[in-house]
Amino acid sequence: MEKTEFSCTKGAEAVLNVPSNSSIPILYHPLFGPHDNLLLLELDEKLLPDVINQRVSLRGEPNEDAVLCTKSKTYAVKFVGTSNSVFLVPPSEQFVVDETPPVAAVIKVAPGIMELVEVSPKIDKLKTLLLENPYRYDEDDEMRDSNLYKWDDLINKVQASDDELKSALRVLSAVEINGYWRIVDDKYMGRVLKTLINNSILNDWSLNSLDENEVVESLVNDGISLVIARHCLEVHGSKTNGGVWELDKKRVCVHFAREILLAKGKMNMESFMEEWISKVPGGMLASLDMLEGEILVEKLGIQSWVYAFSVSSLPSDPAGRFSRLFQERAKWEWKDLHSYIRDLSVPGLTSDGLLLKYTRRTQPTADAEPVFTAR
Repeated sequence: MEKTEFSCTKGAEAVLNVPSNSSIPILYHPLFGPHDNLLLLELDEKLLPDVINQRVSLRGEPNEDAVLCTKSKTYAVKFVGTSNSVFLVPPSEQFVVDETPPVAAVIKVAPGIMELVEVSPKIDKLKTLLLENPYRYDEDDEMRDSNLYKWDDLINKVQASDDELKSALRVLSAVEINGYWRIVDDKYMGRVLKTLINNSILNDWSLNSLDENEVVESLVNDGISLVIARHCLEVHGSKTNGGVWELDKKRVCVHFAREILLAKGKMNMESFMEEWISKVPGGMLASLDMLEGEILVEKLGIQSWVYAFSVSSLPSDPAGRFSRLFQERAKWEWKDLHSYIRDLSVPGLTSDGLLLKYTRRTQPTADAEPVFTAR
């Protein structure tokens, strides 16, 4: 094809109206090239309204591959080269109509297209950022002003949609304090919870029917901020239909189990259960099935030993998750493994697909428990 320096007519309309089994002359537009400032984006129809109405954003820092986010989903942006030339022909109204027969004026040649692939949000970075400066009761002014992030900071740094980011903040039990999103230090949150339980005993409150105003007022009187007092109820309880709060038995029991094991490390099962039962509030029954995904049990001779190994401390991406799991144990039985992978979510990949990709399954007999090792 030779460059031709003249005004071209009919443009894109000429191409759109070409009858089947026919052709049309293609010429260079006078402003043809360069092409490095052109990127074509291929979209699924369901994404068109979000793009047209400017409800999408590109997120990522300079050292990261960009992702495109809608309100609820995250998409990797991937370049796909094409072996055939892709011509861009502008509309005819941009040119003087003085050519017969109609011709198409090529103004650009696209070397490929950008396509979108739905991916999981990169939530681990959010946790890393918020743990740089967890909220503590005795934090000084220097700590209070450093490594803190507002919502706008987080959406610029974390590759996740708004809905995914909000969900991750809830999972991390983060709270907004003075405009900044914070994770409350575990020891401080434990102290607040114990104060709440002690106040309920002193005031003869039922842990299944707590009045928010009374609870918050009592905690504030004990020197705890209003925001943290309410946050404690949200983290360890839930609101009932009657508008009162009920402490969640599992969450409270898990808190005390974590506290014991983090302080003492690996414990004899019998000693652990005895101490755990003694620490949970009256009326709450501590049961080992509450601790799925929180502890691992080892058999040493005739004794069982237990230690903390929380799913919340593991990477959220599948490759990192399975790598960490097989560092901890070379072999996993399904009854232990499923608690540590059931929260993994990868678009387009089922749980069975994840197991097939990252593990090898062995089962000596049909009745035997399947065992998983690293692939």
